[in-house]
Amino acid sequence: MSQQIFVNLPVRDLQKSIAFFTSLGFAFNPQFTDETATCMIVSENIFVMLLTEEKFRTFSPNDICNARQFTEVLVCLSMETRARVDEMVNAAVAAGGNTYKPPMDMGFMYGHGFQDLDGHVWELMYMDMAAMQGAQ
Repeated sequence: MSQQIFVNLPVRDLQKSIAFFTSLGFAFNPQFTDETATCMIVSENIFVMLLTEEKFRTFSPNDICNARQFTEVLVCLSMETRARVDEMVNAAVAAGGNTYKPPMDMGFMYGHGFQDLDGHVWELMYMDMAAMQGAQ
């Protein structure tokens, strides 16, 4: 079995979060979904556990921070194209999220991001490896 990553994030309203991420094209594993949690599938080995704040507290030794006031983590996902970066940011904003800074274009790398309904930061990036090698 290859190594996997499970990012755990607290959410205020699980059903609204599921609807938000569904509108961005993510699917969920019903085996790990109930009224307190869901397992969002990012890729074959990357998953995000969206947990109600009550459920999250059972795992965390510390208080849950308000992600609208403090940044606890930056989740960065690579995308297949620049257009896919923009599509996902636009979908996130349309679903109730927001952007927090303008896109970054470094030629070989393009990035943009959004905050989800709970304020968690999701950075999206596309890297053109051929252009990166040319820039070096």
